Amino acid sequence: MERGVSLERAIELACEKPMPRRTEHIPLDVAHNRILAVGLHSKVDDPRFDNSAMDGFAVRASDCHEASARLRIVGTSKAGGQDLPTVEAGEACRIMTGARVPDGADAIVMVEDTEVRGESVSINGPARTNFIRRRAENLARGQEALPTGALLGPAELALAATMGHGEIEVAVKPRIAIISTGDELVRAGDELAEGQIYESNSHALASLVAEMGCEANRLDSAPDSLDELRKILDSLTGHDAIITSGGVSMGDWDLVRRLMEEEGELVFWRMKVRPGGPPLFGTWKGTPLFGLPGNPVSSQVIFHILLAPWIQHSLGAHPELGPRLSRQVRVRLRNSVKGAEDKLCLRRIRITSEGDELVGSVHTHQGSGNLHSLVAHDGLTLLPPGTDAEAGDFVDALWLR
Repeated sequence: MERGVSLERAIELACEKPMPRRTEHIPLDVAHNRILAVGLHSKVDDPRFDNSAMDGFAVRASDCHEASARLRIVGTSKAGGQDLPTVEAGEACRIMTGARVPDGADAIVMVEDTEVRGESVSINGPARTNFIRRRAENLARGQEALPTGALLGPAELALAATMGHGEIEVAVKPRIAIISTGDELVRAGDELAEGQIYESNSHALASLVAEMGCEANRLDSAPDSLDELRKILDSLTGHDAIITSGGVSMGDWDLVRRLMEEEGELVFWRMKVRPGGPPLFGTWKGTPLFGLPGNPVSSQVIFHILLAPWIQHSLGAHPELGPRLSRQVRVRLRNSVKGAEDKLCLRRIRITSEGDELVGSVHTHQGSGNLHSLVAHDGLTLLPPGTDAEAGDFVDALWLR
């Protein structure tokens, strides 16, 4: 078991024990927010044929050089239409947006630039070849357009349908159990006795798990009892991972740490980060277990910097197109920010765009129990150990979505 590891080392150690990766085939209708297990290749050219980008007339460009050229109308091409005419010299074909361009035509005149008189049309504007969408200009048949590990949102689902895929292979959603620990915790909405507080961490962690493409199973809080905690952990067979909150520091009632030390397989304990120093990682009877701090801010910060990349690795997520909770950016600080000796410092900041740069500012105090600070801010500094930053300095940061 390693103690006091860096963030990079923590991610490395956790990724040596990923969740099992399984796949399933599902209809496109239920694939929203799922992760693609096998890249998708287009079954068709897109567009399938040359088509018009405008309502107007399909013409021969050579017929339209003279002002107010007059052409004979030989038919109409609408989306889905069949039996199109061939456009010969001196002829034009009505055409709708998305309709197939008839043979012989090589340009489109917008309807606003025409005047119809009986069976003929006057051309009063330019005939544009770039108003024709060319076959396969978006995708060629057989081309991979959605890679393995992509998160399927609205645009990705539409693209999969455009390519002809009605059923796709996706990663099975891992099932992750979430448990907060402590006698002081009470379900939100219940009556509070002296010394009790409302439990909130499991709600945040369940939401973060879901955003990463997994299924969250949020359990009732566990009491401060080794026997009860052991019983709960033993009951979680069938889950792919376990996340606990609280009970991981050095106190007499930090029972998650004690139980993992005595009966689990503990891989590391404590990280060189602030906030969130005391997390642990290991396995409980073969199931990966993350023990997060009980402080509300700390538990969410550790999820962002440690669990999110571990879940990405477990699912085989695409580094750019897969699920993610943040992206690294460079920001100019509006306020001075104090770092931490020998620890990566993750101060909460609000990131805004000003001109051609991003600016980070502080709006609340930085206590690790101040949940409001996570609502008031949307970023975390990445100050290296032993580094302070002054107003005007540029620093790396995570921009949380």
